[in-house]
Amino acid sequence: MKQNKVIKIPDDVFPDGNEKLESLIFHEYTGVGSLKEKSMLTKNAISLVKSGEKTMHFAEASVYIKADEFHFLSSGNCVAAMNPSNKETFRSILVFFDNQMLSEFFIKYADAINAIKVKENLSSRHYISFKKDRFVCNYIASLELLLQPGKKMSAAMKLLKFEELLLHLLETHPADFLSFQTLKNQDLNDLEIRKAVETHVSDPVSLEELAFLCHTSLSTFKRRFIKIYGMPPNKWILLKRMETARNLLQHHNEKPSDVYHKVGFENHSSFTQSFKKNFGITPKAFQQQLQ
Repeated sequence: MKQNKVIKIPDDVFPDGNEKLESLIFHEYTGVGSLKEKSMLTKNAISLVKSGEKTMHFAEASVYIKADEFHFLSSGNCVAAMNPSNKETFRSILVFFDNQMLSEFFIKYADAINAIKVKENLSSRHYISFKKDRFVCNYIASLELLLQPGKKMSAAMKLLKFEELLLHLLETHPADFLSFQTLKNQDLNDLEIRKAVETHVSDPVSLEELAFLCHTSLSTFKRRFIKIYGMPPNKWILLKRMETARNLLQHHNEKPSDVYHKVGFENHSSFTQSFKKNFGITPKAFQQQLQ
């Protein structure tokens, strides 16, 4: 079977230019249609959403991205699929930066950062979402002026704008901002694999995509899955989806037509067939028995 290409971002965005080699990149992005290909970040990224909505599947979460937010993602993060909403074209300004840029910021403002670390109990996260405030909205507007066609931002201006946003977050959301960590170990342990699997058990994510999110080959993923859960992934995932569906029908009084997509099925028919195979009865008949 032919494997889908893994898109490297931002490398494949600038395939013929030197810009992808820079430590700091500002890029206007417009998303058209669903991106089913798997992708991996080769640099850390900030996504400053301007319009539209979309769902992205990361290892630790499925994230519904809206226009009132902006997002930090560490390099090495894998995206199984990006599915934009049909309501509005997805647009954002992407800021790519390498680990050295982040390290230099931490060194430059070490006194302020160390003072915060003493007071805050910091976690370690590779993906962070922030709500836009008035400052960030004006910040995005200023970038739009700098990124107009025919204009080129100088290295000094890029650094100034990069530090401007980071300093704002350091002052307004210190604990969340300082929790952002770059990915170092690509070999996920069993606990992290369990987190990725159980996060996406009700999402329409394939085994190949789960393996990709866990930084393993499909064969390695299946082998480690059986070691952790004691059964093949297809069987375990189907059982979990059926348990969830039964719970929604029995205790939440949801209609079968509203349940199938909540447990990772793409159509009502395949959900009904799987439910009957597992429980010997259709979802509708199961609900009628409860009345």
